[in-house]
Amino acid sequence: MSAAERPGPVPGHTAEDVAGLLPMVRRIVGARVGGHPAAEDLVQETLTRVLAASSTIEPGMLEPYAIVTARNVVASMWRDADRKRRNQHRALDLSTPDAPETQVVLDEEQSAMATALARLTDRERRTLLDHEVTGTDTRTLAAREGSTAGAVAAQLNRTRARLRVEYLLAVEKVEPPTDRCRPVLIALSGGDQRRQREVQAAQHLLECEPCARLSQPLLERGQQRDDSLRIAISGDPDIVSARVAARELAGRLAFGPTDLTVVATAVSEVCRNIVRFAGSGEVVVELLETPRRGIQVVARDGGPGIPDVERALGDGFSTYGGLGLGLPGVRRLMDEFAIASEPGHGTTVTMTKWERTNDG
Repeated sequence: MSAAERPGPVPGHTAEDVAGLLPMVRRIVGARVGGHPAAEDLVQETLTRVLAASSTIEPGMLEPYAIVTARNVVASMWRDADRKRRNQHRALDLSTPDAPETQVVLDEEQSAMATALARLTDRERRTLLDHEVTGTDTRTLAAREGSTAGAVAAQLNRTRARLRVEYLLAVEKVEPPTDRCRPVLIALSGGDQRRQREVQAAQHLLECEPCARLSQPLLERGQQRDDSLRIAISGDPDIVSARVAARELAGRLAFGPTDLTVVATAVSEVCRNIVRFAGSGEVVVELLETPRRGIQVVARDGGPGIPDVERALGDGFSTYGGLGLGLPGVRRLMDEFAIASEPGHGTTVTMTKWERTNDG
């Protein structure tokens, strides 16, 4: 199988598809924040989240997910700004936080957890507490229930997903407006892609404002994994750190020494571009499981952008004017490569290296 025939990161969606959302996302963010200095950061954050969650997005629903994500990103910024404004008078207050107020918060959290636990079935609650509190292993629980350890583990995952949703609803004091809300939120909480497609989660989030708002912490939790890393890039030491970290992460896959070197070299090159032309940016490296095992690198910055992307990708072009690989060299090293750049608004490079298979 040639590189051109290999499937993209997500069935029905490619990195180019995500990059193509840039104008729409920029319009959505601009309509909500106007000329706010953080507007472009919000746009880039939205695209990064959509790309990171791409494995949960069913074909044809990329735009609705991007719209919902943009709304959540903007809403988070305003909530943070409001919180800082309300607490600004405490900036120089070095005294101990007010104990009664702290206790009220703790009481509310305990009450929310009690409510969430009460909404589980007796079996779900008993199994979860036995496993989490008393430390009973899944094999013992399976023997008690006449099941298998794998089935019990799957049940525990479903219970945790439901508990997170019920806790969130209790904390927010929200009652889902439709019968579809809970199944959608639970599917998001558990990261169950098949179930998300069945309940048409993307379409529901676009139509239901409460679920769109509540989906943010559930989706963000799903992205906090030990198979990804995010590195801020602002100087040569960061380039070295990114190169080493990417190589170590890629080492978890069935990559040989050559492919590990290829990944590290590609990461070095895009990081050098960030330092040289933008001054600062970040690199996100993530292991992929679907549609096959591989590693994806997303490098983004808020620099001047590339005036002529087509020329920059042409053979023989080097951004350094010297012996550097340049973007054409990076594209040849990796199996998949996409770039989105706009003068004055920065550049995002997305590249993927897949594990080798017998047919390619």
